[in-house]
Amino acid sequence: MSSLLRGEDVCLAQLFLQSGSAYDCVVELGELGLVEFRDLNPSVNAFQRKHVNEIKKCEEMERILAYLLREVKKADIALPEGDVNPVAPLPKHVMAIMEQLQRLEVELGEVTRNKEKLQRNLLELTEYTHMLRISRSFVQKTSEREPLQVQYEEFPFLEKDTLMDYSSMQRLGAKLGFISGLIKRTKIEAFERMLWRVCKGYTILSHAEVEEYLEDPDTGEPSRSVVFLISYWGDQIGQKVKKICDCYHCHLYPYPTTNEERNDVVEGLRTRIQDLHTVLHRTEDYLKQVLKKASESVYTWVVQVKKMKAIYYILNLCSFDVTNKCLIAEVWCPVNDIPSLRRALEEGSRKSGATVPSFVNRIPTNDTPPTQIRTNKFTSGFQNIVDAYGVGNYREVNPAPFTIITFPFLFAVMFGDLGHGVIMALFALWMVLYENNRKLKNTRNEIWNTFFEGRYIILMMGLFSIYTGLIYNDCFSKSINIFGSGWNVTAMFSAEVWKNADISGNRFLTLDPNVTGVFNGPYPLGIDPIWNLATNRLTFLNSYKMKMSVILGVIHMSFGVILSTYNHSYFRKKHNLYLVFLPELLFLLCLFGYLVFMIFYKWLVFTAKDSREAPSILIHFINMFLMQGDGVQPLYPGQIGLQAFLVVIAVLSVPVLLLGKPVYLYWLHNGNRRPGLYRGYERVRRNSEEELYLMRAHDMEEGAGHSDLSSSGERQTDEFDFADEFLHQAIHTIEYCLGCVSNTASYLRLWALSLAHAQLSEVLWTMVMRVGLRVDTSLGVLFLVPVFGLFAVLTVSILLVMEGLSAFLHALRLHWVEFQTKFYSGTGVKFCPFSFSPLPSNFEQYGLL
Repeated sequence: MSSLLRGEDVCLAQLFLQSGSAYDCVVELGELGLVEFRDLNPSVNAFQRKHVNEIKKCEEMERILAYLLREVKKADIALPEGDVNPVAPLPKHVMAIMEQLQRLEVELGEVTRNKEKLQRNLLELTEYTHMLRISRSFVQKTSEREPLQVQYEEFPFLEKDTLMDYSSMQRLGAKLGFISGLIKRTKIEAFERMLWRVCKGYTILSHAEVEEYLEDPDTGEPSRSVVFLISYWGDQIGQKVKKICDCYHCHLYPYPTTNEERNDVVEGLRTRIQDLHTVLHRTEDYLKQVLKKASESVYTWVVQVKKMKAIYYILNLCSFDVTNKCLIAEVWCPVNDIPSLRRALEEGSRKSGATVPSFVNRIPTNDTPPTQIRTNKFTSGFQNIVDAYGVGNYREVNPAPFTIITFPFLFAVMFGDLGHGVIMALFALWMVLYENNRKLKNTRNEIWNTFFEGRYIILMMGLFSIYTGLIYNDCFSKSINIFGSGWNVTAMFSAEVWKNADISGNRFLTLDPNVTGVFNGPYPLGIDPIWNLATNRLTFLNSYKMKMSVILGVIHMSFGVILSTYNHSYFRKKHNLYLVFLPELLFLLCLFGYLVFMIFYKWLVFTAKDSREAPSILIHFINMFLMQGDGVQPLYPGQIGLQAFLVVIAVLSVPVLLLGKPVYLYWLHNGNRRPGLYRGYERVRRNSEEELYLMRAHDMEEGAGHSDLSSSGERQTDEFDFADEFLHQAIHTIEYCLGCVSNTASYLRLWALSLAHAQLSEVLWTMVMRVGLRVDTSLGVLFLVPVFGLFAVLTVSILLVMEGLSAFLHALRLHWVEFQTKFYSGTGVKFCPFSFSPLPSNFEQYGLL
C-alpha cells in the first residue's frame, strides 16, 4: 500500500559490466525488469555506436521472419501462440540462427517461384483451351452462313453484320490473317471501339465470354475474361491489331487454321494440363511441409531476435572505461530491488564464466528520479485513469488508492439503478472469471480491448451501482418494497380526513404526515417505495439529489485539499501548511462547508409540522455574501453574526494565500538565511555503511524542493525571483478561489445525470415494456417476446452503453479537475524498466504480418 500511495523509493546506480559478461548480465536484467537504463552517449549518432552491426543483423533476421510469417499465413497454417518464453541466444549462436533462416528463405523462395511459374503456365494452358473451344463456334457459324452467299459482292464485309465471311475476302484475293486471345471483360467494349477507329473497319471481331472465373496472375483474384477472334485484311492492319492488343494487355495465342491441327493442339493441351496438375500438387505438398516445419520454430525465433535486438540496443547506451575492458551503465532502480539487481549481475557473470564479476554502485545525483508505482491486475486500471491525466511527480501522493473507491462511487451516483448495476456487474464478472482466456485477451478489436482491460473498473462500477440503486430504490424505473412502506393510508380514513366521496371525486389525494399513524418512520434502506406512486416524486428526488451532490462535492474537494498536507510534510515544506493549506481549507469550509452545514441543519431541525415555515437555504447563502438578513427568517439564533464572521475569515484567507508564501521566501532570501533544503526525495534508508557514506555529501544529496527537485539548495537561493514566485502564487490563488465556486457547481452534474438516467429508464419502460404487458388477449404472450427483446436491446445500447459512457466521462472529469488539482501536479516521468515481458505473444502485434 505504501508503494501505491507514494511510489517506490528510486535511486541512481552505476553498473560495471565486464566485456565478456555484459551480454549475459543484460539478459538477466531483461528477464527481471528491474532497472531503467540511461543513455550515456547522447551525442553519438545511432549509426556510429559499437553494436550497430549486430542490430543490422537482427533487422535482417526480422525481415526474413516477416517473409516466413507471410508465407505461413498465405498457406493457412496455424501459428503456435503458446506461453513459451525462450531465452535470448548467446552471441556465438547468432550466426547459426542467421544461416538457418537464410537457408530457409532461399529454399522457400525457390519453391515459391517454381509454384508461381507452374500456376502461370497452367493458367496459360487453360486460357488456350478455352480459346480453342469457344473460337470453334465462330467458325461453325461462318460455315453455316456460307451456302447463303450466292452472288458476288464487291465489299461484303462492309455491308454485312460482324460475322466472318472468309470466302468473300478470298474471292477478292486478299490475304487474311487471324489473331486470337483473351481479354478482361471490363475492357472489351473499349477494345472493340479502338479496333474500329484505328483499322477503319478492315477487321472483323468475334468474341464470347468464358463461363468460368479465371485467376488474375497479377492480383491472384478471380476475374471474368472474354475470348476474341480478329480476322484482318493485310499485313499492315495485322501489325496495328497486335499493337492494340498489347496496349490492352491481351493474352494472345496461335490460331490453328485446320480442324486437324486444332484437334491435335487440344489433345496436347489436355495432356500437358494433367501433368501440370500433378507437378503443382506435389510442389504445394512440399511447400506446406517446409512451412509447417518452419511454423513450429517461428515463435521461438521471433522472440529470440526481439530479445537480441533489445539487448544490443541497451549495450549501445553504455560507455566504456579507459581500458575498454569494462562497460559502465547508469540505471534507475527501486531501492528495494537493489539486492535482486546484485543477484542478477552475479548470475550473469556466472553464466558467462567471467573471472571478474560485475557489480553495482549507488551514486548520488540531483536529477529527479522517475516515478515507479507497483500495481496488480486490479489496481492497474485505476492507475491508468490517474496516469491519463499525468504521471505523478517523484514521491508525490498518488490519487489511485482513493480513486478505487471514489471513482466507481461517483459513477454510481449518476448511474444508480439496481437492475442496470446487476447487468454491468455480471458482464464484468464474466470477463474477470475468463481473464486468462487467450481469445479474449489477444484480439484486434480496440473497443473490446478497452472493455477487457478495464474489467475490474466495470465490476466496481456495477457493484456500486447496485448499492446506489438500493438507496434510490430504483430497478428498471420501478421500486422494490422489501421492508414495507413507512406510510399508511388507513390512518387517513381513521382520522376521518378522507371519506369515500373524496376517493370517488379526486384522481389524486395527499397524505398528511402530521396525521397520527400516517407516517410511521423512515424506510430502513433508501427511499420509501411509495414515492414511486407519488405525482410529486420528481420534485422530491430533485431536491434530494441536488443537496446530495453539493454535500458529496464539498467532501470530495475538502479531502483533496487535506491530502496536500502529505506532500507538504514529506517534502519538508512546512511553511506551505500555514501559508497554503490552511487558507485554502478555511476558504472552502467557511463558504461551502457552511452551505453543507445549513443543509444538514434544515434536515434535522425542521419537521413535517413546521416544514412550510422552513426558509430557503439558497436565499440565506446569497444574503451571507451581501451581509443582509433583514426581513428573512433566520435558521437559528445568531446566524447573521456567524455568517459575517465566516465571510471575513474567507476574505482574509485570500491575501494570506496570495502573499504569504512569496513574502516568506523573500524574507528568507534577503535575511541571509539559507532556505530549508526541502527533501526532493529520500534517496536511501540509512541502514548500511555504503548508504551512510553516500549521505555524507549533504549538498549533493538533498534536493531543492518539490517545485524544482533537480536543482541544489544554493542554486535555488541564487536564482530566487520574487516576481516569478508572486506570479505563480497569484495564478494559483485566482484559480483556486474561482475554482471553489465553479467546482462546487460542477458537482451538480451528479444530480443532473442521475435524474436523466432515471427518467430515460422510466420512458423506456412506459413506451416499450408497458405496451406489451397491457395486451391481455391470447396473443399477448407471443407479442411480449419481441417487445421484451426490443426492451433488452434498448436497455443495453442506450441505458448501459451510452448512459454508462456518459457517466464514466463525467466521473473522470470530477476526478481530474475537481479532485486531483487540489494536491496532484502530474508532471513527473514514468519509470520504464528494461524488460522482455512486454514482448507480445500475438504475431500480428509485432507488425510482421
